[in-house]
Amino acid sequence: MKLNSTVLLTLILLTLMLGAGSVSAFWGFTLGSSALKGVTTPDGRPTTKFASSKANSAQHQAVTLLREEEILKIVKSRIEGKSKAAKAKKSDDEDEENTSKPKPQETPTEVEEKPQAGFPIAAESEKVTISVQSARYSGGDLLLRVKMQNKGADSVRFLYSFLDVTDDKGRTLSASTEGLPAELPANGPTFSGTVSIPTPLLDDVKRISLALTDYPDQKLKLEVPNIPVER
Repeated sequence: MKLNSTVLLTLILLTLMLGAGSVSAFWGFTLGSSALKGVTTPDGRPTTKFASSKANSAQHQAVTLLREEEILKIVKSRIEGKSKAAKAKKSDDEDEENTSKPKPQETPTEVEEKPQAGFPIAAESEKVTISVQSARYSGGDLLLRVKMQNKGADSVRFLYSFLDVTDDKGRTLSASTEGLPAELPANGPTFSGTVSIPTPLLDDVKRISLALTDYPDQKLKLEVPNIPVER
């Protein structure tokens, strides 16, 4: 009996399909197994969860509790530390405030010089007096300490550019004044000042003289001769 060619072809195709399916299934199972190596199923048993919760609670309970005495000591030390810090800050603020306050300026008091031999040398005209209290060398200058007073009834004005300073040879010397008043009030107090003469001008000079007149009237003439300046 001869088989029909169609039936034979159908059987061959079915056989090939079954073989391909089997090979594909085996190959897929093999790849899946190799991919899932090392993967385990999670443990969902209640006993395991209870054991893990007990371990966690034991870790939380492992914290050591301090005694009441130790807590009180810690609190007391912290309070004392804060109070000391506050006192230190307060003292620092007070010190800073004291340093920031301007100190009252001390008014300089006039130092009384010891009397110098041959001084004072005074002159008077129209109740106006001038006296040279001392002559000292300092800082490259000869310093003449001068006092002036007006005991008259009228005030007197001076222009110290008219002050004549001459040496014992009749030569005129340049001089500058400091502290002497431009006007002496009537019946006023004593005023002090300084007449400065450069030292190089006094190399061979033993004595000098001062002459001053009022301005602009020129009614009086104050002359102080023979002031010793020899070093």
